[in-house]
Amino acid sequence: MHTEAEAHLSKKCPVMRRLIKAHGHCQLVPHKRTPYEALISAVAHQQLHANAAEAILRRFKALFPKAGFPKPDQVLDASDEMLRGCGFSTGKMLAIRDIAEKTKSGQIPGRAAALKLDDEELIERLVAVRGVGRWTVEMLLIFTLGRPDVFPSDDYGVRNGWRVAKKLEEMPKPKEFRELAERWRPHRTLAAWYLWRAADAAKG
Repeated sequence: MHTEAEAHLSKKCPVMRRLIKAHGHCQLVPHKRTPYEALISAVAHQQLHANAAEAILRRFKALFPKAGFPKPDQVLDASDEMLRGCGFSTGKMLAIRDIAEKTKSGQIPGRAAALKLDDEELIERLVAVRGVGRWTVEMLLIFTLGRPDVFPSDDYGVRNGWRVAKKLEEMPKPKEFRELAERWRPHRTLAAWYLWRAADAAKG
């Protein structure tokens, strides 16, 4: 699936060549979900351990067991007590209400519509949503929409992966890192995935 992109990165960059050899073929498979679902999940995960966030999302889904995933109207009709009872803080509760509202208005597009928009247009539309920043939209572009050329230069793991791979004392600054990543176009998503692997391997 990613073989051509891996060959391109290997040819362009000796660091990538080494990481691809060390970590094998890219295993990145996007989730088939809507931007609405992805953004609510992202808000739930903000500043929390993954297990805690998943527990909150399970309670959230249990509020409306027949819905599969709670629909925007259900979120807007739910009381503050119901949403806070799932474990959402007040800030996160207000964020998921805004996500529901802007999904209904069409500012947050459905999956089919999102697939037709370019990366920067989606970023511009979605960062206007409460609780959603550029990094969150970049994660949606990578892990929900499967965009091939997204580079989250502010991401701690990606920056740390480069530090590890290059044996540097300090992590790169985001602006410098964005410029450096130009060499990996049009496969910057894949480069980010290998840098995440490098960071994870260093933890072990």
